[in-house]
Amino acid sequence: MSWLFVLLQQLKQFIVPLLALLFFGRGDRNELWPLIGVGVLVLVSLWQYFTYRYGVSGDSLIVRSGLLERSLRVIPFARIHNVALQQSVLHRMFGVAEVRLESAGGRKPEAEMRVLKMEDALALEALVRRRGGTGVSESSTPEAVAADTLLALSPAEVLKVGLISNRGLILVGAAVAGVSQFSPRVIPNVFEAIVERLFGYAGEHGFGPAEYAIAAMSLLALCVVLLRLLSVLLALLQYFGFRLTEHERRLTVERGLLGRWRTSASRRRIQAWTLREGVMHRVLRRRTLEVDTAVAEDQNQQRALREIAPVATPDQCDALVGHLLPKAMWPHVEWQSLPMSGWWRMVLPEVLPTLLAAAVLGWRLGPWGLLALLWLPWSGYRAYRRMRRAAYAVNDGIVAVREGWWNRHWRFAEIDKLQALQLSRSPIDRRCGTATLWLDTSGAGALAPPLRVRFLPEAEAQALYAALARTLARRPLRW
Repeated sequence: MSWLFVLLQQLKQFIVPLLALLFFGRGDRNELWPLIGVGVLVLVSLWQYFTYRYGVSGDSLIVRSGLLERSLRVIPFARIHNVALQQSVLHRMFGVAEVRLESAGGRKPEAEMRVLKMEDALALEALVRRRGGTGVSESSTPEAVAADTLLALSPAEVLKVGLISNRGLILVGAAVAGVSQFSPRVIPNVFEAIVERLFGYAGEHGFGPAEYAIAAMSLLALCVVLLRLLSVLLALLQYFGFRLTEHERRLTVERGLLGRWRTSASRRRIQAWTLREGVMHRVLRRRTLEVDTAVAEDQNQQRALREIAPVATPDQCDALVGHLLPKAMWPHVEWQSLPMSGWWRMVLPEVLPTLLAAAVLGWRLGPWGLLALLWLPWSGYRAYRRMRRAAYAVNDGIVAVREGWWNRHWRFAEIDKLQALQLSRSPIDRRCGTATLWLDTSGAGALAPPLRVRFLPEAEAQALYAALARTLARRPLRW
């Protein structure tokens, strides 16, 4: 049944234009001609798939594809950084999986097996684990070394992931953007119809200012509740049955309710760490622990090893970091605070937009519009609190940065994983006698906070830069 999965994979690329053609077409038969091209592409893809072969030779995986135009790839097991197994509902029905082998810096996977039997997929993952330079002997078998469970999330913990995240809002935004592509007036028309009905109902019942305020707050609360429920549903679909295990110094994450994802990466492939704590995290007394791995970043991020603890208690997160980075001495690191004199610089990006907004609102609404200026005192207080928490730490194992107040994060990396150092000074830095030290690692995610130390006195920044440069010169890069 492999052809069925390949066919569905190809049709997924054309499902949106086909639906648009079906529902928004003018009924002209000439519009059906593109379907011939779709059929040709499907046949070509099937032809390529049925000529796909893979095998093992020594410490390398060999992949052969193509018939008229042939391709032969020899992939050393030590080059493979991430092994991702995905099972959709259809995959689970037939007991098969899709396997992707990814390496650092690649624009696409080193190898991709659309359909493998689940036992063959697990055997290939075990083969990569044994021969991928993890230090385990060749005679080891999957049964020889038991996998240790580092973290398992119960359904109650998965619900907390949904309450903490804003995935519901992201999904609604994507849906609005998608609908607007087909008909820009759909969303405004629906919104206008709802507003007319609500104001008509309010007018019939003689609502006053108090009733309007209560109604607006009730609608806002209802929207927030619905978005959180949607986020909880998405979290159940993505993180149900989450389990983090360690097998032969290789981390494996399994998760998913309908579809299942299984991602495996060596511990030494982890480049940087991010510990997050937002408002809802603190309400629920939880944190999120994420990692960066050097794999193909242009691919689907849900298959990458990113969240090794979507939600966990602070003690559990600290224990995970202490176990996986024993030389870091986490969380017992010596934090160095930043000078409080730079707090006003965090307010500067918000001053001009606030003044412009106040001017526009004052012009439209009169004196009431000037209330927008109240945002500046709040920005100043928020910047002051952020500056009080900002700090950095350096020891023999890691370099770490702590930032944020309302939403907090800790960003750290092993010194041996740093690939570049940069000392920069803006015109304001030169005026204030400060500098910013940037530290670069491989595989940083698009949404990951930067690993940087801001507002350092120039002499201290130069000394820290020189000390890290000497350390990096003596140590080999491990990634």
